[in-house]
Formats: sequence, C-alpha cells, structure tokens
Amino acid sequence: MLILLPPSEGKTEARRGKPLDLSTLVFADALTETRRTVMAALADLCAGDAEKAREVLDLTAGQAADLVRNLRLETAPTLTAAQLYSGVLFDHLGLLDLPSDAKRRANRSVLISSGLWGVVRPNDRVPPYRLSGGATLPTLGTIAGTWRGPLGEVLPGWVGRKVLLDLRSGAYVAAWRPSGAVAERTVTVQVTHQGKVVSHHNKATKGRLARALLCSDADPRTPAALAEACAAVGFPGLLTAPPRAGGTWQLSIDQV
Repeated sequence: MLILLPPSEGKTEARRGKPLDLSTLVFADALTETRRTVMAALADLCAGDAEKAREVLDLTAGQAADLVRNLRLETAPTLTAAQLYSGVLFDHLGLLDLPSDAKRRANRSVLISSGLWGVVRPNDRVPPYRLSGGATLPTLGTIAGTWRGPLGEVLPGWVGRKVLLDLRSGAYVAAWRPSGAVAERTVTVQVTHQGKVVSHHNKATKGRLARALLCSDADPRTPAALAEACAAVGFPGLLTAPPRAGGTWQLSIDQV
C-alpha cells in the first residue's frame, strides 16, 4: 500500500541544517530539471514587484518574509519534509513521533505533493518555501500544468501493482490524475458527517487515518482490502467502485 498526501501551507522554520541538494530528492533523475525550472520562475516573481508577487502567491502584506524565503532556496537551511509541513493533516498524522517501524514504512511508502518539488518523501530535506499547487507563475504558467508531464512519467511506475490511497486536495490532483490500471488500484477518501461531505474536519480525519494505517501491519493488495484495513483501524466506510473504466475508487468515511 502507498499513500499520497497533499502538503500544507503551514511550514516550520529551519534555523540550521545543510543547504538544498536536489540530487538527494526522490526521483532526482526525472524531476530535477523541472524543480530547477519552477525554482527559477518563483525567484523571478519574488525578485520583482512585491505586491504582484503577494497577489500571485496569495500572501498578505504581513507575509512578506515568504518572498525572501523563496529567493534563498538554494542556500537556506533545510529540514526533512516530515519536519517542514505543519498543517492540520500533518499535526494529526504525526510523522515525527511515529513508532520506528511505522516511520520506516512511511519513508518507503508515502509521498507528499508539492507545488515546488513535485513530490517529496518524508525524509527528503528541503527548505521552507511558499508556492501553492494552484498558483500560476507569470513566466511559467500553472503549477499543475508544469508538473503534469513529469509526474505522469514517474508516479505510475512508483505505484506499479500496489494499491494507492490518494489523500490529495484538488490543486494537487490536477498535477497528476491516475489513469488506466493505476486508477483502478487507487482509492480516494471523502469525509462525511451525518451523510454530508465536510471540509472543516477533512484534513484531521485524513491525517488520523494515514497514521493508523502506517502503525498497523496491514498490506492490502486491492481497494476492497484497503477498505477493510481502514475499518480494522477504526475508519469504516462505504467503498464505491469507479463510475467508468479507468476511474478511481472512493471510500466515504465519517469524520473522526
């Protein structure tokens, strides 16, 4: 079983650490060129008109420090992605305090989506940055469109014949949509409360679900087996088959 996560807007500040080394990140051979391209386009934006950069990156005037961070990506201290992302999903997932066997499982089987890096492993080291997957950079175009080709080259092979639990949000789904046989082994999650889809507790529930699965010894090989594994760790739900060939499965679970 593999798990694909969204990132978080919230990032932990890196006070010390080695500088960025793109060659150490996951899929370096395939993704480094695009990573450099996005970094350069982001730097061009942040070195120009500050008001325009804040508009593109959806920042307030009080978040001007994020523009400076984006200009220092190659020299700034790094920290692991598990340390970096600090939003609601990651607070409830708790990558840093997983039991040792679950932490090893996460480093092998979890990828975190990123507007800047494409995807990273929990133990990949990157600096704090600000770039949403839904952004459009003036000299590059949409972030989702920029990553669609490169991620389409590497992620199907990463999934292989395994089952994928896709917990990403919409902006990151747009950068890579599973298709064909991979889609038929992919399960997305919809969080509900009293029969209605919810958003407020969506990230917290997904974080708890991912943690529970990583801490279990479950190794489901089919979407149905994944739904059973979710139920076994306290997240029962209704599994719905793809509406058409090449579509993904959906698991609807109540917020926890």
